[in-house]
Amino acid sequence: MKHIYSFIAILLVGLLPITSCAQTNQRKEQNMKEKKILVAFFSRAGENYAVGHIEKGNTHIIAEMIAAETDGDLFHIEPVTPYPDDYTECTEVAKQELNVKARPAIKGDIKVEDYDIIFIGYPNWWGDMPMPVYTFIEKHSWQGKTVIPFCTHEGSGLSGTENKLKAACKGATVLKGLAVRGATAQNAQAQAKESVNNWLGKLKY
Repeated sequence: MKHIYSFIAILLVGLLPITSCAQTNQRKEQNMKEKKILVAFFSRAGENYAVGHIEKGNTHIIAEMIAAETDGDLFHIEPVTPYPDDYTECTEVAKQELNVKARPAIKGDIKVEDYDIIFIGYPNWWGDMPMPVYTFIEKHSWQGKTVIPFCTHEGSGLSGTENKLKAACKGATVLKGLAVRGATAQNAQAQAKESVNNWLGKLKY
């Protein structure tokens, strides 16, 4: 009988770490549900590299996937003066803005300060974020916020944009970002969604 009691005691002790781990995970999941999440993004429709003329921008598609999985609010960063629909003309305008570090006026705003976690999305333009994204960032205080980048691209990935985001969002904790090819966002959305879900799972979101 003593052997049976000893065996039960050992079994219960062995289960304690598992129970504790499960409770910790449950607490983390509960804490995440209590966080306010914003998905802010810049995206451009019209004629785009590798995907032709599109009705919804590549980054816009990924932003909607992230918002759907996290129950986050969406905010589309849009310049007051739209970029040209023609791809070549757009690149000329955007390159000029990059060279002079322009801060184009944007339509509307949203109070970032009311959110705990902010996903920031953009196409990677020459290893940087489009200048309207900086306009948006510089309107707000990022102290104590968690910022998570995501971008669309056609081969350059996130490149140096994560570090640029860290420098711009002063006081924020910037987590590992996600890069999705624009062609994948447009033409292989099941694959893009799988990438988004895997990434969010690793971030515990």
